[in-house]
Amino acid sequence: MLSTSEENFPTVLPVLLELVRGPERLPADEELQEMLRGKLRILQADSDEVKAVFMELSVHLISISSEENAVFVTFRTFEELWKFSTYYTAGFLSHCLENLLLDQKFWLMSLEEDVAIEVRFSWFYADELSVLSLPASGTCLATKEYDAEGPDELSLAPGDRIIIVGHLVSCFDWFTGRKESTGDVGLVKTSLAGPSSDVYSNASSAVSSPAGSSSSRVGGPQPDPSRGAQRTLGQNTVVAVNRTPEIPPEEPKTPDLPCFRVHPVVEGNITENFTTLFSFLEGANYRSEFGVLYRLSSRLLASSVFTGHADEDELISFLSVARETARKKRLFWSQTRLCFLLGKLCAGRLKFSQARVYLEETLSVPRESFVDLKLLASILSNLVGIYLLQKNTESLFATAERLTGLLFGISDCLESLEDDIALKYILKKAILSRNKMAEARACHLLTRFHWSRAEGDQVVPYLERLLVLCAEDELAPILSTSHGYLTLGRLYGELQLLQLSVSSAWKASQQSSVTLRDCLSCMTLVLDNVTRLRSEREDAIPAQLAPYLHRALSFSRDHPGQHQVLSYHLTMCLCRLFCKYGMVEQAICQMHHLINSSDLSQHLSVSDADRNSALIWLAWLHLDRHQPEAALDILDAVLATMPEHCVVLNMRGVALGCMGDLRKAAESYQAAAEICEEYEDMPNWAVAQANRGLLCVKAGANGLAQRYLTDAVKLFSELDEIGHEENFITVLLQLGQNYVRQQQLDTGKGCYEWALLLSISAGLLECQLIATRHLCQLYELECPDQAQCIKYNQHQIRLLGTMRAQRQEAEALESLSQRFLSLGAERAYRAALDYTKSSLGIFIDLGCKEKEASGWLQAGRIYHLLGQTELVDLYVQAAQDVALSTGDTKFILKILEAAGDIFFNSCQDRHKAIPFYRDRALPISGRSSSVGTRLRLCNKLTELMLRLKLYEEAVEFAQTALDISVSLGEHLSERVAYHRLAVLYHCLDQYELAEHYYLKTLSLCPTPLLFEEETLYYVQVYQTLGDITFYDLKDPYDAAGYYHLALAAAMDLGNKRSQMQLCTRLATIYHNFLVDRELSLFFYQKARRFAAELNVRRVNISADQYYCRKGY
Repeated sequence: MLSTSEENFPTVLPVLLELVRGPERLPADEELQEMLRGKLRILQADSDEVKAVFMELSVHLISISSEENAVFVTFRTFEELWKFSTYYTAGFLSHCLENLLLDQKFWLMSLEEDVAIEVRFSWFYADELSVLSLPASGTCLATKEYDAEGPDELSLAPGDRIIIVGHLVSCFDWFTGRKESTGDVGLVKTSLAGPSSDVYSNASSAVSSPAGSSSSRVGGPQPDPSRGAQRTLGQNTVVAVNRTPEIPPEEPKTPDLPCFRVHPVVEGNITENFTTLFSFLEGANYRSEFGVLYRLSSRLLASSVFTGHADEDELISFLSVARETARKKRLFWSQTRLCFLLGKLCAGRLKFSQARVYLEETLSVPRESFVDLKLLASILSNLVGIYLLQKNTESLFATAERLTGLLFGISDCLESLEDDIALKYILKKAILSRNKMAEARACHLLTRFHWSRAEGDQVVPYLERLLVLCAEDELAPILSTSHGYLTLGRLYGELQLLQLSVSSAWKASQQSSVTLRDCLSCMTLVLDNVTRLRSEREDAIPAQLAPYLHRALSFSRDHPGQHQVLSYHLTMCLCRLFCKYGMVEQAICQMHHLINSSDLSQHLSVSDADRNSALIWLAWLHLDRHQPEAALDILDAVLATMPEHCVVLNMRGVALGCMGDLRKAAESYQAAAEICEEYEDMPNWAVAQANRGLLCVKAGANGLAQRYLTDAVKLFSELDEIGHEENFITVLLQLGQNYVRQQQLDTGKGCYEWALLLSISAGLLECQLIATRHLCQLYELECPDQAQCIKYNQHQIRLLGTMRAQRQEAEALESLSQRFLSLGAERAYRAALDYTKSSLGIFIDLGCKEKEASGWLQAGRIYHLLGQTELVDLYVQAAQDVALSTGDTKFILKILEAAGDIFFNSCQDRHKAIPFYRDRALPISGRSSSVGTRLRLCNKLTELMLRLKLYEEAVEFAQTALDISVSLGEHLSERVAYHRLAVLYHCLDQYELAEHYYLKTLSLCPTPLLFEEETLYYVQVYQTLGDITFYDLKDPYDAAGYYHLALAAAMDLGNKRSQMQLCTRLATIYHNFLVDRELSLFFYQKARRFAAELNVRRVNISADQYYCRKGY
């Protein structure tokens, strides 16, 4: 675990993301950056997919910030930190994030626009400058005299020329060299080597590099010789030359080992018991049988090579006697190999001290040189393991250094190693020495070691690091990087690291060493892993395949005389991808390039069917691009060679129909239908009949259209094979529309439902959506059924969720919420609230600020309807904050006004509307010159304050509304403002002003009166004026005049109750104040007559009630 204190290491690492474009990696335009932010917002709400990707990258997700375009991650172990660093350096991180964050269309856009995600972050550990060892080839000179201390070393005199075998790495103590004067091969101390004046060229330096030491394929043959440039030898260098001729290449077939019988150990002459064994073991040179012997474990050695012994003790006794006999007879190679076998057997029985003695003896046996270098490697490897177990540090390092020199010189010796202990030592020392070339060689050896043992999970970390090191500009290639990344991708796939596998394939395709074969292998790898990642149908081509198709096409087009069939299929596949994602123009360009660059008709490798298929597909693309003339030319050319091709005739009819030539189109469809009927081509016959029906719909011949469409439905329904469902659904929907237009609603509904069921069974989500929308419209408009409409709207929402069409899903949720809201029941309100919250969440993820603000407000409105007032303010405030963040004044005003309307239109908390109207919206409307909004707000404030009896405050807003109405010339608004001012002044007991504004209101009324409402208004206003004049201004004469005008309007309206009231008041005035008995009697009698008709018992014209009421 990471145990370092928090003062030294931050716990969270921000991974900053940016979309870049072009080879200069400049920031992409704002539209693309916003697309990235939108995807991050979506993943903020549902981060499971991101967590899975980052877990694969050995890092833990903390949070996502769409505003900062950042993903915050952390590490729990240094191993995770190292892996993540490797993935970042290798370029896997950015590609994995592109797979995660960008739409499928991105992979097609990137072919032309070169768009990518750039990942940036600051590491919290220091990375010191590494020492880079430069590769070179040639000779070196011995600087001092040296007497070999063992047969595995070379004796040197000053000035001896030494050819470096393999690689000399200055951070290690030994290297493998060949003495030029004698040809002897052995270990040489690095400290004794000095630069030579001679520098070899590539031609003269070597026959070939050691297997796997230069460009090579992991686990495969080594096709290329060393290509490293020759340089002079200097400090911290690696010198590479040829493989020694004494080591033959690996045998493809494993040789059989002889079986030796173990004889009992007895006194006397027993040499004849070992003759066969000595004969096999003697000899300085390596043989393939020895290779098998060296690799055997102690258990297999005891059971398969030797027989006749009761147990291992008896075998060890036999071999010990054989060793002593060989020593006495001076059979030194037999003695050496017997000591090696004894050492392995003792080590297998955990007798490590005894094993060490035998193995050390192998190195002290007197001989001129140690030619069997694979035996030497196996001896040294076993000694390293024993020294490590015995914690003999000094001997461990010394032996490991010798083994390093041998392995760097002769990498074929790798097969003699039993474990990777020595190889890990080499890697650790290379890292500590900060020698990247040595580190790369060590990683390569470890990769080959584990690969040869089919330990794929052990290969991965070393191959990863090797590829990272090979990417350094200064490093000569150790292996073919394209093959290396492909191998790594396959290993990732086996380990279920699918994102990394896809990224490895992408990285392989970007290498300069990539070939057409590699591109096709990358495609196979991507197709396998993306399908597992996306769970797509087997016939679906993932968009991630586009870059590989494009790269493979570029290879095939470089050799126009070759790969014609491959080019055809690659182009068709790429075009289908372009067409699937609406990039028809690019598909047309690809098809024209295929046809024009290689005349298909001249190449016998491409069949006639494929050639015609390409042309028909091109014609269809032109039709989809609304280019019927170009399509028709191509179809006519194909038809000239295939006159009875019903598909071409059908498409020709489509092209002619698009050009408006309906008669020729009908003839073409007719010809297609006749040919299909003759040859019983049912699928194309159904298409021809459907096209005839659609053509008749276009021509307005609904009867014929219905007939042909019905025939098409019958033909489609009889088809057994799959693949025609989409056409069938289209026909059913069109037929259903025809029936609905003719008000045959049940039949139309049946067609829609059939189409929906068919699309569900075929798994066609887009068709399901279209059919569902038809049914929603049917139950909403044609035959209203609220329950059915809701049911299909809910299904539509589920479909949009499955299709990840988030904006459409959110809008559908909004619509369904409004539908529930219109039902007016508490349960419906709660359902509406749920749908509103769901749409709000999606709009937040998409970054649609205006929709988000409206969603918050709608949720607040519903909470208000539910009476949960404690939540209303919270949601309304959220809506206000989001609206303000948009900076759009017009939208801010809209939200603020709508927030006030929630309270304005309710029966409770109406006073809460005032701050939204007066304190927030009105000042903004003034600053933004939104005159219409300001007028509306002033009217609402006046009305609200009037209801709340805040008369003095209301006058200001009523006067402002009047001024705005006058300036705008809106007479209706002006009349309303005058009326409200009159009411306010009346309430404030300012009767003269009230009378003035009422009269101004009446002066703006239209004449003559057109509607009953206008006449009723006259009655009410004149009656109010009469009341003000009579009761408040105490002027019965003027009051009588107003009452007379009101009575005239009431008579015109025929309103008997108003007439009764006005006649009563006039009778009272004339009887008590104006003292006109005749008029008093007249109006009293009329009042009595209206009272009788209205069943009013008594008409009172006494003055007492009026005196009491107003203090007259």
